[in-house]
Amino acid sequence: MKFNKFHSLGNDFLIVDQDEVAELSEKDLGDLARKICERHTGVGADGLLLISVKDKARGLVGFRIFNADGTEAEVSGNGLRCAAAYLYSQQKIEGPRVMFETPAGSRESELIEKSEDRLMIKIEMGVPRLTSKEIPFDDGSVHERLIDYPLMINRKVYPVTVVSLGNPHCAVFVDRFPARIEWHQLGREIESHPFFPNRTNIEFIRVLSRDEIEVLFWERGVGETLSSGSGSCAAAVASILKNLTNRKIRVKTSMGQLMVEWGKDKVYQAGPAEFAFIGSFLLK
Repeated sequence: MKFNKFHSLGNDFLIVDQDEVAELSEKDLGDLARKICERHTGVGADGLLLISVKDKARGLVGFRIFNADGTEAEVSGNGLRCAAAYLYSQQKIEGPRVMFETPAGSRESELIEKSEDRLMIKIEMGVPRLTSKEIPFDDGSVHERLIDYPLMINRKVYPVTVVSLGNPHCAVFVDRFPARIEWHQLGREIESHPFFPNRTNIEFIRVLSRDEIEVLFWERGVGETLSSGSGSCAAAVASILKNLTNRKIRVKTSMGQLMVEWGKDKVYQAGPAEFAFIGSFLLK
């Protein structure tokens, strides 16, 4: 099986054409993701992307993402950007735009700038979902919005803001980042909290100004990632909902920055995607 590896600010993905794994069952796909994403005995990545070009001229492309633990996610902002970079660089589509069909709905990408191995890409991430039913979040009550919700973790209350960009996110605002072992433990606890029936991604956010935030990411089914596209968008939306920032901001990650804008309704993110290498993996 042939694959391409791309990353966006250190959030890395293995990209495979759907035809390469057409004979595999759903269970086999999850097993493949676990094996190939393992950093010691596999290739190593945060996720496996399956791409299927449905209309080259119109740029219509199917998109699926499997986390490193083998579970399938709804969408990934950085994953979409890496997939778009792969399609552009391999000339698998004809124009500068791609319309991805994901389990979370359609997402459009646009090529902004291209160099030899690095591409700047803008992704439309859809309309944020804010109700408890849409996220989903289930504490036995109905919530139109979840802003500073008092979430109990190990007998301590954390005010969290919860949104969905097609996948669930839980934002924790801090004045300073805790020690790594502390936020890793908190990330694990929140990810699997019973109020999140589909588990959740977690963002730890420091607001630097009305125009800039800094974020650490704990991703569902992966753990710590160096950046996250949908996580950056969710962090921006949470900051805007709390009136801490403007509607267009820089999001600082461990390896660089993304630009996020919440327009009239939809959220957009722009940032880099880079080619790493091509390889092959033996399907057993």
